[in-house]
Amino acid sequence: MSLAQPLSKAEFSAETRISTDQTTPGRWVWSHLNHHRLLFAILFIGAFGNAALAALVPIMIGTAFNAAQIGDMTTIGWIAVGIVVTQAVRAVLQLGRNFSAELIGQRIERDAREELYVSLLGKSMTFHDLQPVGDTMARATNDVRELNLMISPGINLVVGSSMFVIMPLILSARYAPVLVLAPLFFVVFYILSLWRYLHVLRPIADRVRNAFGILNSRLAEAIDGIELVKGAGQETMEIGRFETNAHTYRDAVVDQGRVEARFIPLLLLGLTQAIGFTMALILYGQGELQVGDVIGYMGLLTLFGFPTFISLAAYSQVARGMAGSRRILSLMQTENNLGENADGVSAEMVGAVRFENVTFGYVADVDVLQGISFDVEAGQTIAIVGQTGSGKSTIAKLVNRTYDVNAGHVLVDGIDVRDWNLAALRRQISIIEQDIFLFSRSIADNIAFGNPEATRDVIEAAARAAQAHEFIMGFPEGYETVIGERGVTLSGGQRQRLALARAFLTQPRILILDDSTSAVDSATEDRIQKAITGAAANQTTFLITHRLSQIRWADKVVLLRKGRVVAVGNHDELMQDFPAYRRIFEQYEG
Repeated sequence: MSLAQPLSKAEFSAETRISTDQTTPGRWVWSHLNHHRLLFAILFIGAFGNAALAALVPIMIGTAFNAAQIGDMTTIGWIAVGIVVTQAVRAVLQLGRNFSAELIGQRIERDAREELYVSLLGKSMTFHDLQPVGDTMARATNDVRELNLMISPGINLVVGSSMFVIMPLILSARYAPVLVLAPLFFVVFYILSLWRYLHVLRPIADRVRNAFGILNSRLAEAIDGIELVKGAGQETMEIGRFETNAHTYRDAVVDQGRVEARFIPLLLLGLTQAIGFTMALILYGQGELQVGDVIGYMGLLTLFGFPTFISLAAYSQVARGMAGSRRILSLMQTENNLGENADGVSAEMVGAVRFENVTFGYVADVDVLQGISFDVEAGQTIAIVGQTGSGKSTIAKLVNRTYDVNAGHVLVDGIDVRDWNLAALRRQISIIEQDIFLFSRSIADNIAFGNPEATRDVIEAAARAAQAHEFIMGFPEGYETVIGERGVTLSGGQRQRLALARAFLTQPRILILDDSTSAVDSATEDRIQKAITGAAANQTTFLITHRLSQIRWADKVVLLRKGRVVAVGNHDELMQDFPAYRRIFEQYEG
């Protein structure tokens, strides 16, 4: 027996569209952006050209005023033509900038959502047991969408507005070097106020996104359990809980608005224009500037209006996008306690199973199973019996590595399950639980889920063996009937028979039936049992049940009590020698 291989961080891995650096949220976002360098170059060129051509307009208008003072109509005419031409070019550049930003945003949303989806598929059941579905959906939809909006309009406007900040700083000196002081004053204090704004906004943006995740998770939980809510008459309580979460989200958004309201660039704009106008008038009085120069200079200072008014929305959007990226990355970086072991054993399974002193608990320091040991030969049928809570279903989930043992070994064909390639292991093991999950797809698609290439004849044969063909043909569309989510349009017995058909179709080497015929009548169960018996010669079968009709034909029975094996033998031996075993069936039959 070899030692288990070191675990990777995923049960399943797949090639995603791009590779990313997940060290920090900033690096993760940058690695996504780095795959679109050409589009970003177009965005920057468009933003720079847009700002430069916008800055030409006040300069040319100032020149036109100077020409008007001396009656130079020719210069004025050429300036008018120049304004038309430059603004036409500016429109093209702005189109390229906006189109590039939107394309980058849509691609990043697509790639990030795919990356998150693949990561979620690779997480262990321990992760999914603890992670609220609603919060996961909020991250996979809303938070990923915020990444898109962070690029377009967020970063698009940030880049565009930064170019408008630079132009007055560069071009003011053409009138007089001292006139650079006013735009320099604006730039310095704009950067300082922006730094403080983002520093204060970051934790609030995180709180907004987290509050939305909690709101969404509680909503999804209530809808998923709507039958219980209605059955217990707890609609009012759930409404109150939803209102509490909605108010928490609202308060977080209001706090964000309060921070945004204290953003002060508008005051800076007014001070800058006052300072600049005063300096320009002084220079005009000294004869160093003409009227047109003053007009052109003040026109340059009005360019600060765009970053002033747009920065509030743009940087808030960037903050929300980065908050979303932190939530997405934290989900993907959550440690996984199971690895796919891609280089593990992928051989055809015989079906022998051994538990060697296995201890397991779902949470730390609380063992559900303690020192479990027993053997199952290939092709045998073994029944796992015990009172509720004794660990019967847990044993089934250790065989296919839904969970990993805390101590001891589970071996299949003499090989620790951790040394198997996880996909190869699970492909040859089929578990049918009492709580059957069916997809909102056609009946045929649900039966063929483990083998999508199966033909209709093969699907029908599996359905007949599971005693499902008759009720399927009772639907108007037969096997093409689309069932509701989780199979809610079917009865419990119908769902169980479809799950059995799915298992029969895949022809597993190990079949685990966890109370999987509890919702069918005795006559149907007898027919299903005959089908299982027919298949049992080619597979190892685990039965987790209290039904004597199933236990009697098991080769071996394992009796559990409080997570420990108290007896192993056939049904007749245990009925004779173990009173605890007899009591189980006396209670069941009673």
